[in-house]
This record gives sequence, C-alpha cells and structure tokens, in this order.
Amino acid sequence: MKAIVQDAYGPADVLELRDVDRPSISDDEVLVEVRAAGVDPGVWILMTGRPYLMRVMGFGLRRPKVPVRGRDVAGVVAAVGARVTRFRPGQEVYGTCESGSFAEYASAPQGRLAPKPAGLSFEQAAAVPVSGMTALQSVRDCGRVRPGQRVMVIGASGGVGSFAVQIATASGARVTGVCGAAKSDLVRSLGAEDVIDYARDEIDRDGARYDVVIDTAGNRPLSLLRRALTPRGTLVIVGGGHARYPLSGGFERQLRAPLVSMFAGQRLRGLTARERAEDLEELGRLIESGAVTPVIDRAYPLAEASDAIHHLSEGHPAGKVVVTL
Repeated sequence: MKAIVQDAYGPADVLELRDVDRPSISDDEVLVEVRAAGVDPGVWILMTGRPYLMRVMGFGLRRPKVPVRGRDVAGVVAAVGARVTRFRPGQEVYGTCESGSFAEYASAPQGRLAPKPAGLSFEQAAAVPVSGMTALQSVRDCGRVRPGQRVMVIGASGGVGSFAVQIATASGARVTGVCGAAKSDLVRSLGAEDVIDYARDEIDRDGARYDVVIDTAGNRPLSLLRRALTPRGTLVIVGGGHARYPLSGGFERQLRAPLVSMFAGQRLRGLTARERAEDLEELGRLIESGAVTPVIDRAYPLAEASDAIHHLSEGHPAGKVVVTL
C-alpha cells in the first residue's frame, strides 16, 4: 500500500510517500481502508520529535516507533479480528488508529472506532476524532459546563476550539471566543455570542467574569488566565506551546495548575484526552442533531501530506486540516 513514512525525526522533508506492507490486525482490531485522515498538532510533534520529552515517554528516542504519520481516520472496514463484534466489513467508521492513518490502510482497536455519523463526508468525519474528543472532554469532564455559565474558549477557530465552542453552546453556556479578527465571523457562526480579537484586547479585558476558561492556545501564563476567571471558576488547559518550549512543550502549566489549585478557590486542570468509542458515539449524536459541524480549513491529497502538516504548523487554520485518499 501507499503510505507517508518517516525514518527519522525532522521537518516535513523527512516524510516520504512509499510502498509498505499493509498493517496486520490482532483479534481485537479492525483493518480500515482509509478515505481521509485528520491533521492535528500531535502529527507535527511525532514528525519533529519535539518536545523532546515525548521521546522518553515511549514514542521512540532516535526515530518514531510508528513510522507512518496520522492518527485520525475515517474509512471503510476492510477486515475484522476474531474477537471484533461491533463492526463488519463494508461498514463506514471513524476514530483513531494505531498504525498511522496517512496510508491506504490502517489498523485500529475496535474500542477507538465508531460508526461514521450519517450525513458526514469522509473528510468531515476525519476532522472529528482527536480534536472532537479533546473538546468534549474539556467541556464536559474537566470544565463541567452547565447551562447559563459564561465560558471562554481561547483558540476558538482552531481544531479543538471550533468544537469546544459548539459543544459548550449546545450545553447551554454563553460562549466568548478568542481568535484573530479575520475569523471572528466563523466563531460567531459556531455559536459564540462574543469574540475577543487577541491582537487588540487581552482575555482579562472584562475582568473576572468567566465560570470556565478553556485554553487551547498554550502560551498565556496561569496568572493571566486566572484573572479572567470568577473566584470559583475552572480553567482547562489543553496541550502546550510546543514550538516555544522544545524540551517540555510548555506542559509546565499543566503540571503547575493542580498545585496552584491547592491554594486558590479556582479549579485549574490540565487535560490529557482519552480516545474511546463512547465519546465518538456522543459526538456522532451531536453531529447528527445539528448541534456540531466539523469545520474544514483545507484538504490535501495523500502525496501532499507534508504540505498539510506545514500549513498546520506555520499558522492558525480555521478549523481542521485533512488528508484525503
């Protein structure tokens, strides 16, 4: 099969389109014929090997353990393992994979797949899993967003942020999005009732008024984020500013947040998202109800996957970048 493969960490030119063997599947896995794959910051991290901390966490010290890039996947079931009961060949699915989704075929545990939501294209479905599950867990689990609360989403036009705005709105919250001026109309269309242009105003411009702040941008200090929170508010930190902190990826904020919480009335939490079928199914229900719609910034063919990653890393896409097959 054709796949985007790398033998060493580095910039986008380490990626090559090559012929490799199809992945094998275990008894609990599904072989998916890939139709589209999402591009998220994790793809950039595993391509570059930065932050360096991720190498000692089991992803490979000198080179990636999994040479094929990509985690989000949408496609058609080609084969199932002996113990797979939830899927059958020919079924359209989406979720996250183990073997790399920038390829014609990918293997995935059945517990990380769900039926593709009705009415979604494969491109749209591939945009959902990693970013959608992260946003859902930020709003529901860490943020505990309730109807009537004021919620701020920083990075509201990005992959996670665009889902978080919609999910918080569907939860009955009053949402303020933080983004660039050029994307304010998009963020309002997703449900935000107010937008802060980060180039003109800082997030604490209105004082401590937000019950929940979800920070997907990764570069503001905890002290500033706390100034936008009510005295009993909740801060959810998603990811880190890996480009600025090559060793640790900016995850110091996630590590310090619970310690600060011990001496403050505010709840400060770092999120490490989990990948599971139940959340994909919940996202599917939100999508099919019309409450959530994936936002696609740009799509690239498989042979141009390096350009897709470069586009993600150099700027601020409006929504998700995807690779199509």
